[in-house]
Amino acid sequence: MEIKLLRAKIHHATVTHTNPDYHGSITIPRDLLRASGLLPNEAVLVADAANGNRFETYIIPGAPGVDNIEINGAAALLSGVGHRVIIMSFVSCELSSALSHSARVVICDERNHVGEVFSQPTALPE
Repeated sequence: MEIKLLRAKIHHATVTHTNPDYHGSITIPRDLLRASGLLPNEAVLVADAANGNRFETYIIPGAPGVDNIEINGAAALLSGVGHRVIIMSFVSCELSSALSHSARVVICDERNHVGEVFSQPTALPE
């Protein structure tokens, strides 16, 4: 049996741009991608903490040295500049290996820089 687990999460990134006329995606700074382990073209679920909207899209890496979080395409209508978002990726794994899985979590500061990084284990503490 397989179950779906959180693989990686960027928590409380601030949306800096929206563009409904772009062909789709979320642009994420490269430092956040490296810290979280998320990959270009990877599917992600985005939760907007300001309005509760959730949408699925894919990642485009930001330009080097730029700390923008940009929501593009139709998803741009579900969020707004200044909104805080949670960006999540999931993985399917066998139930037998689930307890050895840990998700990587990145907490952003107000400028979309890496504030804190930690692993969130699936196994319950003793």
